Amino acid sequence: MRPQSVFRSVDLAFSTFGVKGWWRKIGVQLLPATSKGIFAARGLCNFHCELSASELCSSRGVKRIVPLVGASAREAFTSSSSPQSSEIMTMRHIPANSLYVSTPTWWLESRFHFSFAEYYNPANSEFGVLRVLNDDLVKPKAGFGTHSHRDMEIFTYVVQGNLTHKDSIGTSETLGRGAVQYMSAGSGIRHSEMNSSDELLRFLQIWIKPNTRGLKPNYGSRIFNKDDRHNKIQHVLTDFNKIEGEKDSGQGVIPIHQDCNMYVSEADPGVAQDFVLSKNRQAYLVCIEGKLSVSDLVNLDTRDAVEIRAKTSEDMLLQLKADKDVGAHFLLIEMALG
Repeated sequence: MRPQSVFRSVDLAFSTFGVKGWWRKIGVQLLPATSKGIFAARGLCNFHCELSASELCSSRGVKRIVPLVGASAREAFTSSSSPQSSEIMTMRHIPANSLYVSTPTWWLESRFHFSFAEYYNPANSEFGVLRVLNDDLVKPKAGFGTHSHRDMEIFTYVVQGNLTHKDSIGTSETLGRGAVQYMSAGSGIRHSEMNSSDELLRFLQIWIKPNTRGLKPNYGSRIFNKDDRHNKIQHVLTDFNKIEGEKDSGQGVIPIHQDCNMYVSEADPGVAQDFVLSKNRQAYLVCIEGKLSVSDLVNLDTRDAVEIRAKTSEDMLLQLKADKDVGAHFLLIEMALG
């Protein structure tokens, strides 16, 4: 669809809401967003999200742009501030069906959020310091045999089943739902991750680029109490330099060698929680189970993700609302813009 046609279609769509032409006045533009010809609907007042031309002209697309024409938008555009300075936040929705699914094997099914293994995509290699996020399903009595890592902060969040870990520094343990294992691979570590049980194992494996190379290898784990993430946003890991006192006591927030934070939550149906995304920070949010609304702007289904960037001198308040029927289990990784 040509840009001019999309403009006309959006004009007609908004006329249904009695605001025909208003979207032009507040600076909603159609801009090429990717090489695939997707167009971004950009509200220069406070938000932009990526929508295809067909989505933009659908009722779903209209509902996602309508917030731009409220009182705050009118107010913003009576000022003399430039469009760039008035842009507060950007979001990019990553549907689950757009994730790369690994080459089938009898024991493993993986969904890669970023370029990994046989999935090579230089245009989708990382998000800030987040290098890898894989959603893995491992069948019973199978798993990843002994292999090595270097210079990476590696975390595994167990969603379902039990994960058995063994490594070259003498660690051996089994972790269940909600537990986190972590490694500073540093100068080199070898380990295995297996599903020794008779049930399916699902976990998210996350790699963060460290701020220092050649560190001494380290391994640890946390078995968190479910109450700490039930209808709460639990802080799971943070920058090593921001932890006072003993850096890794074996309890509480996990220290990592990077300016990065990770949070998890299991929210009951209809529960809304607020998260403050600080100025000049960004976040990668994954809906692990259920469904989640992000500030009524992006709706996530199971395994969907969204990239969020705050670009102003002010902090941004995100409302994370669990679906009224199925609730939501989600994970958020927050870091500096870049």
